[in-house]
Amino acid sequence: MMYPYITLADGTEITHSHIIEKSNIQQVEVHFERPTEHGFDTARCILPEYTWIKVEGYTDEEIENFNELLRHNAHLLYKYASIGGIQIA
Repeated sequence: MMYPYITLADGTEITHSHIIEKSNIQQVEVHFERPTEHGFDTARCILPEYTWIKVEGYTDEEIENFNELLRHNAHLLYKYASIGGIQIA
């Protein structure tokens, strides 16, 4: 299951997975998706390694910006992944 995190000004929706245990490492998969005229731009990153497993439609500069965003928000993404997403009243 994916949980919503934030929507950026350009329409990019950022969602994240629950905590995924792999080889005794807690991982979170973060998805970036932006609507386009012909579908969606999409990118996926695995934390804590910051490994990009799919990038379609985003520029290298945008991916670098996403890396920076992830580095500043990884602790929150892990927190929310562990409790089933952001709890909004």
